[in-house]
Amino acid sequence: MRKTILSTILALLTFTILQAQKPTTPSSSEIFESIQKLNFLGSVLYIAAHPDDENTRLISYMANHEKARTAYLSITRGDGGQNLIGPEIGELLGVIRTQELLAARRIDGGEQLFTRANDFGYSKNPEETLAIWNKEAVLSDVVLAIRKFKPDIIINRFDHRTPGTTHGHHTGSAMLSFEAFDLAGDKSAFPSLLKQADPWQPKRLFFNTNSWFYRSQEDFDKADKSNMLSFDIGTYYPLKGMSNNEIASLASSQHLCQGFGRLSQRGSQKEYIEFLKGDAITNKEAIFDGIDTSWNRIKGGTAIGTVLHAVENNFNFKDPSVHIPQLLEAYKLLQSIQDEHWKTQKTEELKSIIEMCAGLYLEASAETPTSTLNQNVKINIEALNRSSQNIVLESIVQNDGKTISKNLELKNNDPEKFETEYYISTEEKYTSPYWLNKKGSLGMYEVENKAFIGLPETPRNVVVNFNLKINNTPITISKDVVYRYSKPDKGELYRPFEIIPEASAKIVEHVIIFSNDKERDVTIAVKAGRDNLEGFVEVCHPKDWNVYPEKQKISIAHKGEEQTLTFTIIPPKNQSEGYISPIVHVNDKDYTKELIEINYEHIPFQTVLLPSESKVVRLDIKKSGENIAYIAGAGDVVPESLQQIGYNVLTIKPEEISTETLSRFDAVVVGIRAYNTVENLDFKQQLLFDFVADGGNMIVQYNTSRGLKADNIAPYALKLSSDRVTDENAEVRFLNPNHPLLNYPNKITQKDFEGWTQERGLYFPNSWHDKFTPVLSMNDKNETSKDGSLLVAKYGKGYYIYTGLSFFREFPAGVSGAYRLFANMLSIGKEDLKLESKLNN
Repeated sequence: MRKTILSTILALLTFTILQAQKPTTPSSSEIFESIQKLNFLGSVLYIAAHPDDENTRLISYMANHEKARTAYLSITRGDGGQNLIGPEIGELLGVIRTQELLAARRIDGGEQLFTRANDFGYSKNPEETLAIWNKEAVLSDVVLAIRKFKPDIIINRFDHRTPGTTHGHHTGSAMLSFEAFDLAGDKSAFPSLLKQADPWQPKRLFFNTNSWFYRSQEDFDKADKSNMLSFDIGTYYPLKGMSNNEIASLASSQHLCQGFGRLSQRGSQKEYIEFLKGDAITNKEAIFDGIDTSWNRIKGGTAIGTVLHAVENNFNFKDPSVHIPQLLEAYKLLQSIQDEHWKTQKTEELKSIIEMCAGLYLEASAETPTSTLNQNVKINIEALNRSSQNIVLESIVQNDGKTISKNLELKNNDPEKFETEYYISTEEKYTSPYWLNKKGSLGMYEVENKAFIGLPETPRNVVVNFNLKINNTPITISKDVVYRYSKPDKGELYRPFEIIPEASAKIVEHVIIFSNDKERDVTIAVKAGRDNLEGFVEVCHPKDWNVYPEKQKISIAHKGEEQTLTFTIIPPKNQSEGYISPIVHVNDKDYTKELIEINYEHIPFQTVLLPSESKVVRLDIKKSGENIAYIAGAGDVVPESLQQIGYNVLTIKPEEISTETLSRFDAVVVGIRAYNTVENLDFKQQLLFDFVADGGNMIVQYNTSRGLKADNIAPYALKLSSDRVTDENAEVRFLNPNHPLLNYPNKITQKDFEGWTQERGLYFPNSWHDKFTPVLSMNDKNETSKDGSLLVAKYGKGYYIYTGLSFFREFPAGVSGAYRLFANMLSIGKEDLKLESKLNN
């Protein structure tokens, strides 16, 4: 498990700590700002394609300056991106990026929504995007989000009118929003959604434009802005002691897996939105022009507003609890409101403010972080009133059906603590992201429970409800059960309470490559979710493969412990591939899932259950050379993958690079984006080039064209571009069929480019010195040929190779052709050495 460092300044900006749902007691300033938001009945929905697409400056401005309820609808969860902080890619990266969005919203004051669309990787046009996503399904999700959230204002991050100029997901998100704007208010559109939400017509739709969309600041300065509104999003908030753009920078910096950690910005800064459709604006200074955002917008709201504005206007920063009688008066008036949307929303806000004003500390902490089904879990309850208000804890009602009558007066600053047991029934669901419970398609998640569509996380079911009487007014405050613990070097920590299977299993290697027909031992780790686990394990396998023994017993005494088992996998004689998966049999139940834990300090602890399986590949492969030095970049599994096919791989740090160190290796492989992320690699370039000149091979994988930290990434001139081929099935043409890279030691054919995943490659060079030889040509549909995916140059006695081919995606997917081609890249020039060795002998 990996950790990243989060600045302690975030504690000043959010009520919720990042490890879990810690009970909070915000400051008077924060309470006052909550009351200001309570008195604003307007909302804004910001829409874009991915995590980190959102403009945190504008979201923060709408939430903290306008005081509007503000949300970001991210069409995808970002599964197709890269990961700069760890090895997780695909759906696990989507889990991380979901949590990073939630961390950002806790800072900028927004909320977070999603659709079922899957980020399948880079797309060059929205037509492809919408076809893979299933346009109608994603459009219905956008309509549902609008109907549920009921925004007055929608702001698109991207321009629906410019297909082909940016990521297809980007333009697609704007096109969906533009269409959904009208459909959301049409009851004949998506009538099945009416069971979940009534039609809703937003007032205005905007496009969040800037100089990037105009190609240059100069062109943007000249642009007609008569149809635009602008905001100074550098406004300073004295109550926070920070400016809006400082908050936005901290929020944006939560996208750490995408390398978004950055310096804060401050000072005056303009942001523009272009009016697209809806009600015309007469006052260009007010985005809510003509929209009633007061309590008067709802029937019966005027009386509530009178009470709450008096609280706001006369707020007591020294003792906010004096306002509780007025807040309770407003609370009771609110319960008779017929508008269910505002009644529900403002009731929750009011309850939270009353809780804050009273300094209430309500906590339900389990004695263990996890439990299996059909178990009783000890829960520690703490209730503390830190005000002079009359508060009585009447009862505790648990979601397992248990009710505990207490009738305890919560005296000022006198904590009440007691224990209870919570029964985790056999009907409970395991804790895991709901969108990963069933296998989806390339472009869509499969969501069984339609009520979950759009939610950022799976709702927690292990909940304790505190039934209170505050000045004789009944109020129920619900708290998720958490796990509170401490570490000597960390202090008090929280993590969510999780429900896990009694048994889970994982195969240590997710891809197992057999370079010949020799049998290999494979390790399977079985983890116990409870004490005294007994059972046996067998391994499912393809028909032409064999596994020995057929089954093995497991006996694990303590919860959380693992037992490792070794099975022998016997491959077929000929090339073949398939999947093996362990099944753990316990009594009459079978368990086939792997329990994956994701632990970074900037997001809450995550538990993910995925099918436990590994791809096995009997590969017809030959290789030359043995010892490989690997220089890590942004993170890939290339070292492990090369070890699978018999190479000795040693990861070396830039400071370890020396002539003596490199002399031990046949080749050096540089990890993806190393020249974007490794600060001091530039200083070692000449040593690496000297290594090549002395007869070594150097393979550099893709780097982005922007943000290079080295002046010369190759011994000859090489210019990177944004050229890429996103169709993983795009035709691959051999520019020089007789080139050694295509013939030694493996004969590369078109079959080696079958089964590639997500893309062919990215950030290809588009110009290079004539010393380089391009080997492959490829392109997406209706585009010109891209010949820079694989370039090789003889330099001295060795070879330098630059490749934008996405080996970092193909290796984890077990694509046999990718392994064969990479072996050729490592082996280039070694054929002469083998011949020379034979002659000398």
